[in-house]
Amino acid sequence: MAVYTHLGAEDLAQLIAHYPVGELVSAKGIAEGVSNSNWLIETTQGRFILTMYERRIELEDLPFFLGLLDHLSAAGCPVPRTIHDRGGNASRRVDGKAVALIEFLPGVSPTVPEPLQARAVGEALARTHLAARNFEGARATDLGPTDTLAILQDCGAEALASINPDLPSILETGADIVAAWPDDLPQSIIHSDLFPDNVLMLGDTVTGMIDFYFACTGAMAYDIAVTHAAWCFDGEGRSCNAALSAALIEGYESVRPLLEAERAALPLLAEGACLRFIASRAQDWLDTPADAMVRRKDPMDFLRRLEFYRRAGQGAFA
Repeated sequence: MAVYTHLGAEDLAQLIAHYPVGELVSAKGIAEGVSNSNWLIETTQGRFILTMYERRIELEDLPFFLGLLDHLSAAGCPVPRTIHDRGGNASRRVDGKAVALIEFLPGVSPTVPEPLQARAVGEALARTHLAARNFEGARATDLGPTDTLAILQDCGAEALASINPDLPSILETGADIVAAWPDDLPQSIIHSDLFPDNVLMLGDTVTGMIDFYFACTGAMAYDIAVTHAAWCFDGEGRSCNAALSAALIEGYESVRPLLEAERAALPLLAEGACLRFIASRAQDWLDTPADAMVRRKDPMDFLRRLEFYRRAGQGAFA
């Protein structure tokens, strides 16, 4: 359950009274998510999402994240806007923790994506890239290949082997990725975490792109690679769906055609995306007790994806 902090009915009503959204009618904790507490809020004027930021977010970055939502929403992208309080603030503090009220967008996240959905996601991603290029904010990532390789090195080969005997091979592979990483590709503000559960859809239409809390200044092609790794494989990373892959790239290029250098870099960028998720999953696996009531995510799912990109090269994106 992703509600780490309990807020009673009176607390929530007092908090919502600071916003021009009417009176609180109901509030329900949302189970999805792993880093923040979330509630579905209904007032006399509509529905909203209330988020309390618990961990993995530096509070000094919050104005960047919330400002980006407002910028993209104003540009017509399917992104929820921030509801500002009566004083014009995008966030408030409750018991020392930051909270924000976000527009509720309809839709459901696809569990088994179809090609038309992947195409729509590619289109929406390209539109956000173009819209974000004139966003005034900037944020450097702390999850680039050098950072994520360091996480794996800190875990150590012995600990990685305790997860799976094949996992320590990522240390050498990661060093190769870091050495070859490009730094001259076209940039914008990128989502960098666009898994299916961060996209809301009605049929084949994207109604919402959410959870921009890993957004940063970065290569647009890297964002495509992250999305490809997240959308185009089965749940365990054992097979890539060529129809989803083609649809995702086709949708993106229908809005913003890729440069030749971007297309050439996609396999390496996808390996770097996999390296990042291997590192985060391995770290969480080792930090989570085996008897904890939490399902640990297997880093091998993304090691298999990485190995696919190494084998397939450009063929992965054909």
